[in-house]
Amino acid sequence: MKVTTNIPYDYIESYERLEDILDSSETFEEVNSVPNSETLTYKNGYYFNCYSIFIDIRDSSKLPDRYQRRTLAKIYRAYISEIVAIFQSHQQCKEINIVGDSVWAIFEAKKKDDVLAVFGASFTSQSLIDNLNYKLCKKGIESIKTGIGIAKGRALMVKAGFKGSGISNVIYMGQVVNKASKMCSKANKEVSSGIVIDQNTYDDLSGYSNTKDELYQDMFTKKYLDEYYHGNIVNMNMNDWLNDKKQKSPC
Repeated sequence: MKVTTNIPYDYIESYERLEDILDSSETFEEVNSVPNSETLTYKNGYYFNCYSIFIDIRDSSKLPDRYQRRTLAKIYRAYISEIVAIFQSHQQCKEINIVGDSVWAIFEAKKKDDVLAVFGASFTSQSLIDNLNYKLCKKGIESIKTGIGIAKGRALMVKAGFKGSGISNVIYMGQVVNKASKMCSKANKEVSSGIVIDQNTYDDLSGYSNTKDELYQDMFTKKYLDEYYHGNIVNMNMNDWLNDKKQKSPC
């Protein structure tokens, strides 16, 4: 977070800045992989294919009524901390953002195998929520529920902010980010499954299976005319480890 400068707003200078931005001859380069955001200026941008993954807590607006503020703060910190740890553990993950109780990320989509990273991050996150809920149960705290969405598509990455202020951000524009958010909004809400993926992600999972040779595509369900697939997939190692702990120390 940047500290504000408290420089008085000048509407005449603002008008000139608007004209400068709108009349600029920007170059948006087509690239094959997610570029380093540090190469962005206020004059350029990049088009590329990527995966976007979203995860957020269901009914988060009602959480303050269910938990004490200190408890809710701890839940948010624990949940966000470990989701970020999962996302950043994959080299294909190029950007992570936190907005309220939502965590979303941009993953590489340069080759077909890249789908395994974003999909692995999704089902590991699902298992992480199971681990967190076990911890909460041991402390007599009500469990949480999340939704996870994945989409693949084209994005435009640009830098936006007040030039010279040190306050700026990287903006990802295009269908892929919005679609991943839309997929996320369906998970554990419109459907009972925790993970929802778009058609492009589903297609990229073709031929891939887990350690038990179960095809990933077979783990998803699609309703007639729906443009997405949903399923409850977990990290088997984490799931077995947690079940062992539950047997030794039931909640």
